[in-house]
Amino acid sequence: MDPIEDIEDALSIDYPTSPGLKVEDCRRLTGPGLLWDHPGAVVQVASDMEADKITAAWHKHARLVLDAVGWGDQHLNARGFEGGINLALSAPMDQLYSAVFVAETAWYFCASDLLGCQSGDFAAMIADLTAVMAREANPPLIALLTEGARRGTEVLCDDDELSVGHGVGSQTWAVGALPTPGNVDWDRLHNVPVALITGTNGKTTTTRLLAAIGKAAGKVSGLTSTDFVRVGDDVLDRGDYSGPGGARLLLRDQRLEVACLEVARGGILRRGLPTRAARAAIVTNVAADHLGQYGVNTVPELARAKFAVHRALAPGGALILNADDPYVVAEAAQTEARICWFSLDPGNAQIATARAAHQPCAWAGKGKILYFDGSDTTAVIAIADIPITLGGAAQYNVSNALAATCGARALGLNDAAIRKGLSGFHNDPTDNPGRFNEFAVNGARVFVDFAHNPHSVAAVADALSAIPAKRRMILLSHAGDRSDDDIRDVTQTALSLGPDVLVACELLDYLRGRELGDVPDLIRETCRANGMRPDQILSADSPLAGVRRILALLQPGDVALLLVLAERDAVFDLLAQQSDPIT
Repeated sequence: MDPIEDIEDALSIDYPTSPGLKVEDCRRLTGPGLLWDHPGAVVQVASDMEADKITAAWHKHARLVLDAVGWGDQHLNARGFEGGINLALSAPMDQLYSAVFVAETAWYFCASDLLGCQSGDFAAMIADLTAVMAREANPPLIALLTEGARRGTEVLCDDDELSVGHGVGSQTWAVGALPTPGNVDWDRLHNVPVALITGTNGKTTTTRLLAAIGKAAGKVSGLTSTDFVRVGDDVLDRGDYSGPGGARLLLRDQRLEVACLEVARGGILRRGLPTRAARAAIVTNVAADHLGQYGVNTVPELARAKFAVHRALAPGGALILNADDPYVVAEAAQTEARICWFSLDPGNAQIATARAAHQPCAWAGKGKILYFDGSDTTAVIAIADIPITLGGAAQYNVSNALAATCGARALGLNDAAIRKGLSGFHNDPTDNPGRFNEFAVNGARVFVDFAHNPHSVAAVADALSAIPAKRRMILLSHAGDRSDDDIRDVTQTALSLGPDVLVACELLDYLRGRELGDVPDLIRETCRANGMRPDQILSADSPLAGVRRILALLQPGDVALLLVLAERDAVFDLLAQQSDPIT
């Protein structure tokens, strides 16, 4: 098999384009995602044409190309959205780079047809495709995938490696040196319990809570997240590992016994989901964030993308959903997955329906987390005994604890482990870095959070509003790739806390096309429009400088919220140096 780098650049297909019809992206799909549950390739097209006209052309020309290259058993799909369309075709797992060329070739003939252009030599282009396909094909890989599917043992593969099973039940080989199925010790290879956690907000905390419960159960628990990949107490690597690459890194670690995978919108849309063997898939909530990418322009479309996690459930797996979120409830009607609802409200309609139907669900009631297994209701833990809920004031963390409880039950973990895991998990930089971390400075309470959209900022502000304060202070910034309205909305939401002082700071590494000072100017303008005096609105040229300004102002009885989106380690170091023990 040729090196992937060589195959990736093997062909260059120059398709026709026009101002109203142009390709924005063409990429591999390695797992289930928004469009369907097949591997393959997708062409994303920006267009002002009718979607039905493009879809018809795609089905005509892509089918001709698939038949010509010997992929007559593969599938086609199309998804229109405002301003464009996604066009997909499925492909064998060992030929996904070839699949991109097949998709581009199919689009070449589509675009030629739609724009009335003379097309090139069909036979010659097919010959080029089949030559690349022959170079990329890896029959031993397909043989292992087939045998793994027959046995119910997951096979994970990428450009470099293939693994059979998960964690303690896994073995990994280089893709260029694969064994035959008959030379694999299948009896010792198996899957481990896997949970996928997605949502606009709360997914990182829920992932960490669930991993803590796994550890409390005596298991070697691992997680992937936007911050790192960790097995037990060992961090394998730091960075944003909320995509399939991080999942494979974790699932191939032979110490792993329980896996908790944070799954972000970008990973789902760009490549697809990393597994098809999850016992639990959690959707914490859906709110406006990162819209306008990969053809997802509205919150309902974002909900549909998040719900792709149901495609990764193993038979009998549970789709765990937030019954308090209207977008989640609406999208749930489109899935046939086995649902386990959770809610902050014991009277929630979805909870009532689930209980009447003897289906598992969980809710907060009488100061406790209550779980119904279909027959009996158990009081799992008092909410006051879960430190991150601040005695129930942090309602969003009560919701996260409910989600983790349902996830733990779906993974087969018992209530004793759930109680131990939830009660031992704290709002500190060790257990939950960047999520409502509290410090005591000069008699004031200082909270650090990475919240960056109105939904998450509102949740944090609501929790802090229950804490008495002589004065309230906020550090606020935003990335430059957000719209003016987005920045105003986040500022407006932060102002619901009623700050006496707000520091607007610059993010030099996140200007993303804006001029220096643009974002702080928008923040200050919104503050003034909401009645703050000029002397209450301060400025800083970085988050660290802004934190220093607030710390210098703090007096006993004050409360500060630091929404830190950059220089996080430096801010934590500064707070560690200046903080007093929390009593």
